[in-house]
Amino acid sequence: MTAARLGPQERDAALRAMADTELDVLVVGGGIVGAGVALDAVARGLSVGLVEARDFASGTSSRSSKLIHGGLRYLEHLDFPLVREALTERGLLLSRIAPHLVRPVPFLFPLRSHWERPYIGAGVALYDALALSGTRTRGLPGHRHLSRRAALRIFPALRRDALVGAVQYWDAQVDDSRYVVMVLRTAATYGAHIASRTQAVGFLREGEHVTGARVVDLETGREFAVRAKQVVNAAGVWTDEIQEMVGGRGQIHVRASKGVHLVVPRDRIHASSGLILRTEKSVLFVIPWGRHWILGTTDTAWDLDKVHPAASRTDIDYVLNRVNAVLKTPLTRDDVEGVYAGLRPLLAGESEETSRLSREHTVAHPVPGLVLIAGGKYTTYRVMAKDAVDAVAHGLGGGVPPSVTDRLPLVGADGYFALWNQRRILARRTGLHVSRIQHLLRRYGSLIHEVLGLIAEQPDLKQPLTGADDYLRAEVVYAVRYEGARHLDDVLSRRTHIAIETWDRGLAAAEEAAQLMAGPLGWDDAQIAREVEYYRARIEAERAAQEQDSDQEADAVQHGAPDIVPQATTVRV
Repeated sequence: MTAARLGPQERDAALRAMADTELDVLVVGGGIVGAGVALDAVARGLSVGLVEARDFASGTSSRSSKLIHGGLRYLEHLDFPLVREALTERGLLLSRIAPHLVRPVPFLFPLRSHWERPYIGAGVALYDALALSGTRTRGLPGHRHLSRRAALRIFPALRRDALVGAVQYWDAQVDDSRYVVMVLRTAATYGAHIASRTQAVGFLREGEHVTGARVVDLETGREFAVRAKQVVNAAGVWTDEIQEMVGGRGQIHVRASKGVHLVVPRDRIHASSGLILRTEKSVLFVIPWGRHWILGTTDTAWDLDKVHPAASRTDIDYVLNRVNAVLKTPLTRDDVEGVYAGLRPLLAGESEETSRLSREHTVAHPVPGLVLIAGGKYTTYRVMAKDAVDAVAHGLGGGVPPSVTDRLPLVGADGYFALWNQRRILARRTGLHVSRIQHLLRRYGSLIHEVLGLIAEQPDLKQPLTGADDYLRAEVVYAVRYEGARHLDDVLSRRTHIAIETWDRGLAAAEEAAQLMAGPLGWDDAQIAREVEYYRARIEAERAAQEQDSDQEADAVQHGAPDIVPQATTVRV
């Protein structure tokens, strides 16, 4: 089956289809949970539409720690079912669903005293045992205990007095925003109608029953009705706002927790493994990320702008101070290439600390025709989607087949392992270096042939992008034609990670990337200039915010940069 595109023409067709026919399910929200709901529903034989007010994965789902993990720290809270569920999903993603996007990564857990070894060792042993409890999925290497000398061979950057030994274990990581796009393309391949920059501004009602939504195509300003038998609110941290559209009688209340991550060059920390550190509130990771490390995260309450949560100087210093406590050569702010802040949608509870709020998810049916799904974590998105569609099936009166997504590979997964083995052959055939082929395979899997097809049509796309030579020019064009990118920030921040992987946050690449996008999107010179200027203003605002001491000051500064596509006003019905 040929993978569906999410390009400009396909978006137009999706909007026409949603306006012209009654759907079984309309999904509001294009993050990982909404994407998962769309795929689960369409794979059960339901007609599905999905609308996203911004870019796909532009909220929480592109600003995570980029880990697929069971949550080792939840074992301390005795939350064994949550950890087992997440570890089962980790195995499915690694072996069957997305082996091209999810890959193993080792972590070192330094021990500060000898008494920690039996305690931490028992916890990690239980972690591995819970992972093995599901026999259908590929496992990862088991944990091992290390002396101080052995640990320092793996992580020479650690101070000798920072540990007496260590335990090494394995988890997995993912390109979070790319994964969302792949889920959406898989859903579209099976017939779902997908559109970004399309905002739900109100619900359609027949008495108490929700029968669809009024949506606005933010690119044109056109408003139209989408009729659906069931609507799923998968808006994450915007869950409460969507509930307000049906009178505020929601059964789910979400609190946002801000997590800030730093990106530093790989050569700043000499190590061949990731690192996990205990903090006074939670844990902090040092995660290998290509030619970089990701350091994070913070965990603080956030009640300001949800579209662009701001990282402050305090946040950055917190992460640096916690990491520097164990490094031989401390990092400084000058070592930080990129910074990003995301919001976790946590189910509100009695605790005042967001770090203690539940990472479990819940599904509610507050009024007939409307299903709400919230909470959870990236790793368990598929289970969340299954539970939401089970509620949809109940609302439809039954007769809907059970979920099949545990057996459904994403587009790009089929044939990936064989292509990986053939990567040197592909390099010789295309004239690209084998490292370029590896890069493309890890981003596109077996869809690499679509990228290579663009290069065959237009050979200059084979060249690296100026100012961001980890990426080829072809990847910018591909992002527009195949992956739904509609604005410059979509490409530099989510289809690629140039915005956090380059010292200038992608400014040197902006002009050329905009020129490459112009053809398939029909931009004139004025629109190219506008895209570059909006991106530049956004980066300058983020940098200025990162010099402020408080959340309030950082948020006020970051508000100075307008969005390229303003949001519409929602209405309560």
